[in-house]
Amino acid sequence: MKKKNRVKKHEEFQKLIHSGKKAANHSFVFYWLPKKEDEGRIGITLSKKTGNAVKRNLIKRQVRMMCQDLIDFDQQKIDGVLIVRFGYLSNTFEQNKKNLEKLLSKATM
Repeated sequence: MKKKNRVKKHEEFQKLIHSGKKAANHSFVFYWLPKKEDEGRIGITLSKKTGNAVKRNLIKRQVRMMCQDLIDFDQQKIDGVLIVRFGYLSNTFEQNKKNLEKLLSKATM
């Protein structure tokens, strides 16, 4: 996932979480708002309780790869925040990718 397709600022995360639509499953929570210009963006976050910094960065890299495979940022004109839950750790990469695909299909309806 390219850096231009990431939500980075704290204010943007808060705006999306407090005023966006929400969808959730066992592994993820996704907040999103439609936008009219530019390309779509996604921000990824997870709790410190998930593990140490090395483990959290591994999870974020995996989720970025899933998003890169599943989302066409040119077509999807949304800003979103993806929160990784503890259920992510109990599933395999493929199961988590299927969970994310189902969640994103709910969000784009």
